[in-house]
Amino acid sequence: MPDLKRILHVEDDPSIQAVAKVALEAVGGFTVLSCSCGQDALDQVQGFAPDFILLDVMMPGMDGPQTLQELGRMVDITQIPVAFMTAKVQPNEIEHYRSLGARDVIIKPFDPMQLATQVRAIWSRSRG
Repeated sequence: MPDLKRILHVEDDPSIQAVAKVALEAVGGFTVLSCSCGQDALDQVQGFAPDFILLDVMMPGMDGPQTLQELGRMVDITQIPVAFMTAKVQPNEIEHYRSLGARDVIIKPFDPMQLATQVRAIWSRSRG
């Protein structure tokens, strides 16, 4: 089983992107590639070869679900767990995101000290 090392993070808000990068790299010890839009992620996903993808739901242009759909054509998302990050978390919405192929949803605003732990927990469940 491969280890969780490389995380692709897609987020259009630079401040959230920066906090998540520090949280995952400094606290979690991961290597993070931050992308500011869906197209950016599609351009870089194969070169970066992530073990895990964190995807913002609300983005201009291509939103999170559309990005996930496109990523699924390029990489095997059954092998690379994807989690959405969003402030919108009605139970039916979480089910909808799961139906698109996401393993889980991380709620914004997230706790930077807990983000790496949340990602590891989703990773472990996806391997089980």
